[in-house]
Amino acid sequence: MADALIFDKNFDPRYGEAVELAPGIRRITAPNASPTTFLGTNSYIIGRGDVAIVDPGPDVASHIAALLSAVAGETVSHIVVTHTHRDHTSAVNALVEATGATTVGGGPHRPARPPRPSESTRLDAAGDTNFDPDITLGDGDSIARDTWRLEAVATPGHTANHMAFALDDGKTMLSGDHVMGWSTTIVAPPDGAMREYMASLDKLAARHEPRYLPGHGGAIDNAHAYIRALRQHRKMREAAIMARIVSGDRTIPEIVSVIYRDTSPLLHRAAGLSVLAHLEDLVESGKVVSDGPPVVEGRYRPA
Repeated sequence: MADALIFDKNFDPRYGEAVELAPGIRRITAPNASPTTFLGTNSYIIGRGDVAIVDPGPDVASHIAALLSAVAGETVSHIVVTHTHRDHTSAVNALVEATGATTVGGGPHRPARPPRPSESTRLDAAGDTNFDPDITLGDGDSIARDTWRLEAVATPGHTANHMAFALDDGKTMLSGDHVMGWSTTIVAPPDGAMREYMASLDKLAARHEPRYLPGHGGAIDNAHAYIRALRQHRKMREAAIMARIVSGDRTIPEIVSVIYRDTSPLLHRAAGLSVLAHLEDLVESGKVVSDGPPVVEGRYRPA
């Protein structure tokens, strides 16, 4: 029997408060709620005394003040980002100026593929093209101090440079935006890629950490069952898109109007990009044919 995908939206952000989730793990949620950030971006403080801040969050004065207050009397040695979307990185400069910390991530922002000509004026506005970490980590690399160690787990899909970080307690993964309990992850070309996203889900499923702390929303305490449910949900979405193509839909707006009919119109643009991500994979696998390279404005038919 397949695992049911159940979203947990019962989350108290407790803005401005450092919430201790486990020894050496504190969370502060930024007050930047939106349809894509849920109740705000989670910043994590890892360790005690000599600490790392993971995902500093947006450039919001009250959030930056809360982070600095929480680490008063401690040394911030590293500022780590899971990926280069502005709601995770915009506070980096202010925190570096205040702490002198070394910045760490999976490299500068980059698209999963080169943008098509029709996409040149519609690049992902969330991407922070100014962030260039002092230390670029690859898959399996780690950083450590006396009270903590973080192992980088390359998880492209939401962005090409997305990293999750495994703590050395053997049970906790900082999953960024790759796995979140409140919603599925936006996979929007050219920033992201569905094939990479699915491969990264499989990669996480093969690991042992049972608890995920995501970039938005609350902890996921049944991580492996949740990943299985996420994967099944994506395969069902792919099947629904394929069924619409077979039934005669030829454009992404036609597909979105049917399979996302119960979704807020505010999210239909993001939904269209998600459909594009699936169609890119279907075209690459030879199941669908597109008139030219796959784009939002393209036309599609069964192979």
